[in-house]
Order: sequence, then structure tokens, then C-alpha cells
Amino acid sequence: MEDTPIVVKSHDIHLDKEYSQWMYEIKERYRHTQVRAAVKINAEQLMFNWLLGKDLVTRKIDEKWGAGVVEQVSLDLQNEFPSAKGFSTTNLWNMKKWYLFYSENIQQLVGENYNDFCINQLKQYSGEVVQKLQQVVGDIDFPSIFAFVPWGHHVQIITKCKDVDEALFYIKGTINEGWSRNALVNCIKADYYHKKGAAITNFDRYLSASQSKLAKEITKETYDLGFIALPPEYEEADLEDALEQNITQFLLELGTGFAFVGRQKEIIVAGKTRKIDMLFYHIKLKCYVVVELKVVSFDPEFAGKLNFYVNAVDELIKTESDNPTIGLLICKDMNQTEVQWAFRGIETPMGVATYDNVRIKEIKEQLPSVEAIQARIKQAEEEFRLNIKKG
Repeated sequence: MEDTPIVVKSHDIHLDKEYSQWMYEIKERYRHTQVRAAVKINAEQLMFNWLLGKDLVTRKIDEKWGAGVVEQVSLDLQNEFPSAKGFSTTNLWNMKKWYLFYSENIQQLVGENYNDFCINQLKQYSGEVVQKLQQVVGDIDFPSIFAFVPWGHHVQIITKCKDVDEALFYIKGTINEGWSRNALVNCIKADYYHKKGAAITNFDRYLSASQSKLAKEITKETYDLGFIALPPEYEEADLEDALEQNITQFLLELGTGFAFVGRQKEIIVAGKTRKIDMLFYHIKLKCYVVVELKVVSFDPEFAGKLNFYVNAVDELIKTESDNPTIGLLICKDMNQTEVQWAFRGIETPMGVATYDNVRIKEIKEQLPSVEAIQARIKQAEEEFRLNIKKG
């Protein structure tokens, strides 16, 4: 029987802030070590997959050794490395498909276009990982941007994306947002590539270049609200209620970085109480985001009201360390010309988007339950008896 480790906690110690800070540094150091190791292992494995996929294409193995040679390669590798995963015939075909998907654009992918992006990613790591990835770029035609994304993600991307530009969008999204494989698949399914950043905005005019770029990236043309159900003739309060009750799903639909501050956020201007539909804070943008909801098509007067709320938040809530507040109006529908004309003369950063896929509750969902009906009958009987006594 193995000895059980004994943890002795001494009471003759005095822990202070310095100790807590030291422990924090140790934990962070260990976490960074784990990340560096994972990135290095992932880069090595991906390089192997890339080169094997390239071999399967450039060696023209089907012509040399027959149509079933990929299956034979799979068997040989599995026999040689029985405990290793990833040598199935399907996975080998994925490696070949991966290389073919990017081969025509390979010079662009390993050239200067993505150097800055990769360098920024490398700043998170140090030593051997950086050296190895820099060596990768210099020695073989393996795009360094690939090294930060797991193989399973790469397979999903090349399977579901139509071209390299779309694929690179989801690769960068995975790196920047830390998408899991399921989150990546959901983003592709929702056509995030075409919808993200497509809201009509004036960000270019009233935000810095870096802020404008990021603000555009966090806004969509259309928000999918398929996770809520509303009555047939729903009003804004119904929509707000449903979104608040499903705030986790709404935050996921808004995108990474949003923190919910509150609904019907009260502000007092010139002695009058005003209420903002929903207020958020965006971590990366370091700014408040005012969200106004409309269950009808865009009307030019909505822009003025949103402008008022954005200015109010800047004056009453925003601190010196926060960036300018952004306004986002989400409405049922909009006309591009109307939005653009309504924005003229407004100097606060704002955007307009739409929503769709709201589910309409069935009649049976709107009817009261049996318990509610019985309770109402009981209440009516009590009221009747009381009235008899009074009479």
C-alpha cells in the first residue's frame, strides 16, 4: 500500500499581502508554462500534418502506387505507432485537403501580410516557442498563424468555409476570442464572417482607427434571437424581459467581451429620470455600450434618442479611464439611406443593426396552467363568500 501524502498546515505563520502576491506570481508562471508547452506541441503536430498533407499532394502518390495508397500509408503508420492518434485514413485525407485548401495562396500566407499578427501573438510566449515558430516561418512553407489553432478547429474550418479569406477570419477569431470547437462551428453556422461588422455605423468618424476597427468587429448586421420566444403581438418590454431572462445566451450572441451592467438603467438628467433599455461594458474596447431595442422598423427619431443616452452615459457614468461610449440600436428592420441620413450631424459613435428569428409562442404556451386556473377559481370562491358575508 502506497503512503498517503500528508499535508501539514502550520499555525505558526503570518501570511500577508507580499505572500499572496508571491503565490499569485508562482501560479501565473505555472499557467504560462503550461500554455507555452501546449503551443509548442500543437505547432509541432500541425507542422507534421502540413508536411504529410503536402507529400500526399506533391508526390502524386496515387499515380505512383495506386488509388488505395492513402489507406496503406494509414495502416503502416498505425502499425509503427500503435499508441498514437491521428493516423486514420480520414485524418490523412483531411491533411491532404488542408494543404490543397491553402496551397494556391501559400506565398501570401507565409509572407508579410500576417507577420505583424503572428508577432503580436508571439509576444504572449517566450524562449523556445518563439524560436521554434520563427524557424517554422523561415524553413518551410508553413503559415505561422496556423500554429495557434488546434487541429480539430482547422478541420472544421476547411470543411465549412468557402475560401481562404473566410477561413482566415475564423482562424483569427479562434485565436483572439479563444473559441472552443463548438463555438467555432456555431459561428460558422451563423455565417459570422458575413454578418460581423456589417452594422451601419459612424465609428470611422468619431473613434480612433484602432477603436473603430474593433468596434466594427464586435457589431453585427443582424442578431439571431432564436433563443427567445415572445407572444404574437409583443412589445419592447416583452423583448427586454426575454433578453434579460436569457442574458447568458444574449451575451454569447453579442460576442466575446461584453459584460451586462443592467436593464432599464436609471439616469437623472436635469431632474428628470430616464431609463436606458440595456447597458453593457465592453472589456476590450474599455467603454460602455448603450443598447436600445425597438420592435419596429428604424425611425430617424430613434437616432436622436440614442445620441442623448450615449452623451448622458459619457457625462454621468463614464470615467477618465474609459473610452467614449458607443450606442447600438437593434431594431426589427431598417433602411440604409434613412440610417445614414439620420446619423448626419450626430457626433457620438453609434451603430444600427437588426434582429431576427424570434420564436412566437404557441397558443398553448400562452394559456394559464391547470394550477393557475384552479388557484384563480379558489380565489374567486373566497371573494364570493366574503361578498355574501358583507351583504
